[in-house]
Amino acid sequence: MNEQATGGPASPASSGGGLRIGTAPDSWGVWFPEHPRQIPWQRFLDEVQAAGYHWIELGPYGYLPTDPHQLEDELGARDLKLSGGTVFTGFHKGDEQWQRAWDQAVQVGSLVHALGAEHIVVIPDMWRSDLTGEALEPRILDAEQWGRLARGQERLGKALWEEYGVRQQFHSHADSHVGTRREVVRLLELTDPRYVNLCLDTGHYAYYGGDNLRLIQEHPDRIGYLHLKQVDPELLFEVLKNDTPFADAAAEVMVEPPAGIPEFGPIIEAVAAIDPDIFAIVEQDMPGVDIDVPLKIATRTREHIFGCSPLTRRR
Repeated sequence: MNEQATGGPASPASSGGGLRIGTAPDSWGVWFPEHPRQIPWQRFLDEVQAAGYHWIELGPYGYLPTDPHQLEDELGARDLKLSGGTVFTGFHKGDEQWQRAWDQAVQVGSLVHALGAEHIVVIPDMWRSDLTGEALEPRILDAEQWGRLARGQERLGKALWEEYGVRQQFHSHADSHVGTRREVVRLLELTDPRYVNLCLDTGHYAYYGGDNLRLIQEHPDRIGYLHLKQVDPELLFEVLKNDTPFADAAAEVMVEPPAGIPEFGPIIEAVAAIDPDIFAIVEQDMPGVDIDVPLKIATRTREHIFGCSPLTRRR
């Protein structure tokens, strides 16, 4: 394990030779701005620091303080910095979705920009409700819907860059219309790389059988950000066979590394060869988790990641 991971002397990677490793509220079970079972935000930040991380994501807007001065003070007091935020979109549904997306983008974009972050992860709406498991629309898009999706994401990416100097990183997702390899590649083919690149979530991409290394090797110019996550390959077949909603399966099927797939080491090294400044954010889906559980998992996960490859750094 890198000494840098535990706050010891800096390794060669800490000076620019490896991916910047961070974590996210999701790894503490936070899916919503407010929920009675979620960990209080102050304790979350304390535990991120205790687990040995320096970089974090914003998580759902409204969970962490939204006043930039307060958030900067809270992060600074714990030696933490912000890597990016998250916006949700549904452009395939129609032109009226633009205002919904832009309203979020204004809030999140201005906040992350004020704290010096340069990325916004964009997650597409799921065809199945993450609250009830109900099917809300068909699972696949027609050609017209694909066109709307691509145009909307391009427009958003261009606006985010021009208004806030932040880059859009599109996140394929289980139970969404962009999840399989063919769907991800289709999105890349339909969009301008200046405005739409990928937050490659290793677990969500593997959820539908995607080969992360192959995608990285075939589209190196479209990898802008990473979410590090593993999926249980045996349980996954049960989830898919039984058509279990992702929200119901997430806490079990997305497992603590190194119990699942894909292996992190080769992915870290392949992405570091593209750009050693790319963020690799741990995001283990654990909705509904007991708030006393995540700290030890987050600590072990950091130790595992820094043991996978020397091409990792804390800062």
